[in-house]
Amino acid sequence: MIKAKNIHKFYNDLHVLKGVDINVKKGEIVSIVGASGAGKTTLLQLLGTLDRASTKEDFSIIINKTNINSLNDKTLAKFRNEHIGFIFQFHQLLPEFTALENVCLPAFIKGTKKVDAQKRAKELLDFLGLSHRYNHKPNELSGGEQQRVAVARALINNPDLIFADEPSGNLDSESAETLHSLFFKLRKEFGQTFVIVTHNEELANLADRKLTMVDGKIVN
Repeated sequence: MIKAKNIHKFYNDLHVLKGVDINVKKGEIVSIVGASGAGKTTLLQLLGTLDRASTKEDFSIIINKTNINSLNDKTLAKFRNEHIGFIFQFHQLLPEFTALENVCLPAFIKGTKKVDAQKRAKELLDFLGLSHRYNHKPNELSGGEQQRVAVARALINNPDLIFADEPSGNLDSESAETLHSLFFKLRKEFGQTFVIVTHNEELANLADRKLTMVDGKIVN
């Protein structure tokens, strides 16, 4: 699913990623841990096509058999919308929209008809135990409910790959445990691949593989 080789990232003179190699199989759940500043979120942003790596010899990022380095910005945005879902520490829901509308947004961007997008969104919200929250806005939802809406939004276009950046970092322990269990349930139901950056050792240890980053490199 992911084959990345010799990833570097510079921000001016700051060398954040220093030749990272990473391979993730389809259907795998991989956690990435490490101290703050190790480069975890930067790596996730590059793999998720939200940013571009610094060009180096013998460098490549291949996702689902597509060399994303060769895509222009427009094509890359389309690829990201259709193949990748994101879950962040802060849910990033738009406050003026309902739960249902927030979930539908990536589908609307893709060009899905409204009736089809809403049908799929309701199926996901039902699956996540939010059938009674379709028309509630984010400020009317608990933290755990907001994060589950964000999960539904990440899944709306049936992406192959889900990137999660500290997904339970803003939740209480009970909600965090529920979310962690949900990732494995989603993998079983929909077959998605997950790459999760986390400081939560419990979640990290549940993954199929745990990778540790130190000073811009993966050390195991």
